[in-house]
Amino acid sequence: MARLFGSQSSLREANCASILDCIHRCGAMTQIELAESTGLSTATISTLVRQLVAANRLTTQGTVRNGRRATLVALSHQKGLTVGLHISRHNLLLSILDTSQQIVAEHNLPLARGHKTDTTLGRAMVLLNETLNNIGARAEEVLGIGVAVSAPVDRISHTIALPGILPGWEGNDIIGPFSEAFHVPVVIDNDANASAECERTMGSAQGKTDFVYVNAGEGVGSGIVINGCLHRGVTGLAGEIGHIQVDPLGSICTCGNRGCLDTLVGEDSLVSLLSVTHGNMTLADLVEKATKGDPGCRKVISDAAIRIGDVCADLCISVDPEVVVLGGMLSEAGDDFRKPFSQALQRLLFPFVVKPIQVIPARYPMDGPSLGIALMALRKAENRQ
Repeated sequence: MARLFGSQSSLREANCASILDCIHRCGAMTQIELAESTGLSTATISTLVRQLVAANRLTTQGTVRNGRRATLVALSHQKGLTVGLHISRHNLLLSILDTSQQIVAEHNLPLARGHKTDTTLGRAMVLLNETLNNIGARAEEVLGIGVAVSAPVDRISHTIALPGILPGWEGNDIIGPFSEAFHVPVVIDNDANASAECERTMGSAQGKTDFVYVNAGEGVGSGIVINGCLHRGVTGLAGEIGHIQVDPLGSICTCGNRGCLDTLVGEDSLVSLLSVTHGNMTLADLVEKATKGDPGCRKVISDAAIRIGDVCADLCISVDPEVVVLGGMLSEAGDDFRKPFSQALQRLLFPFVVKPIQVIPARYPMDGPSLGIALMALRKAENRQ
């Protein structure tokens, strides 16, 4: 009987998680739409929704669908929302949190290669307004907005610091349009710093005062936390390990220097290594094939992990962190990335240290930038009150 009860309890938890995930991805839905999307019966949906409303996880309100009365189900959230946007070379990721740091909504929007500032910011504004509408929230509930970009950010001008990394974005006002539209504090930072903030506050590095976050994706960057605070340096360029020179005779990097780490382990470089055997592919394709056992893809990821681990070892000798947190697309390859990275890191550290540096996976390896910058925006909004 106890085993049966445990099975029923596990099934209920799994069904509740399915409902919450569906609304999290798609926004507010009627109970009939939930049944169609999850494959659960309408009776099961009705029962679980009542339980989740009682637990303050969901809210319901009457609505009309196709001329008939229906019950609209949405995620419950505390009053006040904070918005995080992550703009990279290929994607725009939106995350909305409430003041209790609960994730209320997330949406990913693919971007064309070489996308421009005005077009992308316009699409971000539309996506934000549509998402607020989908979760039944008003623009007035937004307390702050954060923008994380996959490029170095000048902490004085609050613009992208180096040309070429996000071509056409350098020097442009990124925070102004959001500030004018919503009249709330707007912050900007690079994606590695934002991810470090996410992991420090709600992820794998909670309780850690000194750690390094390594973001390995389209390029490589790091967020450095010392004594519980992000270290950005005088200009905001601290942690840009992707632009440390590893080959004096290497290729020219997007930053203008020669032989940077990014020229060896950036997305374009990694996928080009497989062009003859695998054809055109993206970094996501590479990682997916590696996780399915493709030997060529696994080898490319392993070699990249060793290169990144070597450079990260120099950083760790300098700042002496307790842990290194791994995030970004390459970290999604799991042990194919983490093990060679960790071996390369430990090989170059002091051999007789009292406590070796731990290497741990990020809790939010892909949405860390949008979540972390939302947390930064919330903190700025709270400090202004």
